Formats: sequence, C-alpha cells, structure tokens
Amino acid sequence: MRRPLIVGNWKMNTSLADATVLATSIRNAAEDLDVEIVLCPPFVWLIPLAEVLDNAPPNVCLGAQNMHFADKGPLTGEISPLMLKGIAKYVILGHSERRIHFSESDEFINDKMHAALNNNLIPIICVGEHKKMPLDKRERGRPTKTELRSDVLNQLSKALDGVSRNQAEKIVISYEPVWAISKGTVQSRNSADGAYANAVIERLRQTVARKYGEDIAQRVRIIYGGSVSASTINEFIYQPEIDGALVGGASLQAKEFINICRQAGGRE
Repeated sequence: MRRPLIVGNWKMNTSLADATVLATSIRNAAEDLDVEIVLCPPFVWLIPLAEVLDNAPPNVCLGAQNMHFADKGPLTGEISPLMLKGIAKYVILGHSERRIHFSESDEFINDKMHAALNNNLIPIICVGEHKKMPLDKRERGRPTKTELRSDVLNQLSKALDGVSRNQAEKIVISYEPVWAISKGTVQSRNSADGAYANAVIERLRQTVARKYGEDIAQRVRIIYGGSVSASTINEFIYQPEIDGALVGGASLQAKEFINICRQAGGRE
C-alpha cells in the first residue's frame, strides 16, 4: 500500500512566531502518526523551521511552495532549486494560484519539474479543472459526473514531458479542482465528494500507466486538495485511488491539521 501523504500548504500566511508554534505542535505529535507529513511554509520561514524540525521524527519534513527552474541569475524575487537543496525535501509546482495569478504555462511548469528532479527535490505537481463540472440535481452542489471538461489530463501529460521512468515514480500528483478550493479558512460549499475525486484520480493514474506502465502508476502517490478538513478527510482517504491530501486553510490550525494526519494515518 502507498503510504498516506498529508501536505500542509500555508500559502502567504503566518508570522515567524505563528509558524514556529505551528511547526513545533505538529512535530511533537508526528511521531505516533503513521503518515508522511510535509509542511510548506512561506520561503522566509524555511530556515528557522528547518531548525525547529532538526530533531523531528522521520515522517515529517519541509516542502517549498514554489521555485524557479534556473539555478541562479538576474531574477529578482525568485528562488532557485539550489537554494532549496538540503532544506526542503518537496516542492509544490503548478498550483492553480500560480497558473492563474502568475500566468505559469504548462511548459514553464515542466521546466520546473525537470529542475526539481535534477536537484533531488520531490515535485508535488498540481493539476485541476478551472471550471465546475455539470451538477446532478439530486446531489446539491456536488458534482458527480466523471466527464472531464477541462485539460486536467493534458496538464499532467505536459508536466511529465521528458520525465524518465525512474524519475516518474518519485513524483507526487495533487488533484485540486479550482472550483473546490476554499477561500482562507472557510470551507468551500462546492467541495468535491470522495467518489468524484476518486474517479478523476483514477483517470490521472491511468495517464501515468499509459506513459510508464502499470507498475510505476501503482507506486506514484496521487493526493486530493480542495477544502480538506478534519471533518472531510475520511471521505477522501478511504477511496482506493487517493493517497492523501494537500491541505490549505486547515493546515494553519495545529489541532485541526494533526487531526487530519491522525485520521489519514489510520487508513487500513
């Protein structure tokens, strides 16, 4: 069985004091949790939190929220993979907020993918629909049809362009429908249900299988993101194709996030 993975994406939130308290609380609770935990704070807190997690259990580590593909250069405000090596283990790439607000193209994200893999960083590649699916009137606000009216599969195919078979099994894929992402700490009323998310993730795994073979596809972890909370995580984590969650607003609350990790780690 693929080990559950819970990623906390703090986005542009927390002061240093808040980040330290949050990371310390999660570190202290992580040892007894049978799940891999990745904390993705703002860039400026990576170094101080690396010190907080210095003696952390092996199942908790740091991730970066983004990076440029170049090793160095005149790119004001950017972070290179060389700067992240030895500090972060994972890096989030292609998040919908980067695609929408910063106009990141599939080709640009693919360049980042190669840079991450070449620098021994594990990419968490995000894909997802920008438009809501048709709704079944019997399910209020919940999309149930598995028809994909977006380029979600194409996003994944382009992200994997030129990625070797050996490299492919190291990546993590995060399916995060844009319409289901919560605003701040408020859960979206239009969050996807577990069966729907599982059906889309099954299609994503089939895309990996066609490119690299079923054995690689079965080793790649594919997680779900979009209004995940302690009250909804079980709906996703017990689905056969879903291996964890990319958690946004709920990851800023230590008790809530630890509860999510505890429930995910209890999956049989």
